[in-house]
Amino acid sequence: MFTNTIISNKILAIARERGLLKSVCPSEIARMLFQNDWHSHMEQIRKVAIALEKLGKVIITQNGIPVSTDFIEGPIRIKISKL
Repeated sequence: MFTNTIISNKILAIARERGLLKSVCPSEIARMLFQNDWHSHMEQIRKVAIALEKLGKVIITQNGIPVSTDFIEGPIRIKISKL
C-alpha cells in the first residue's frame, strides 16, 4: 500500500518535471503507482493533490483555469505552483 507521502512525492516530482506551463492528470499518477488497479485509487490521488494545493505547492485546474478545491467537480489537472 502506498502512503500519501509517496503519492505526494510522485505528484510533486512529475509536476516539477513538466514545469510551470504544463500539467499532469491525476490518472497519470495513479497509473504510475497502481498499474493494475489504478482506477480504484483515483480518489486518494485527488485528495493528496488537493492537500498539496492547500499547502501552496500545486495549482489545481479545470480547462486550464485554476479552481477552488472547495467546489471542484469533474476532471482536474495538477500544475506545480513554482519551481
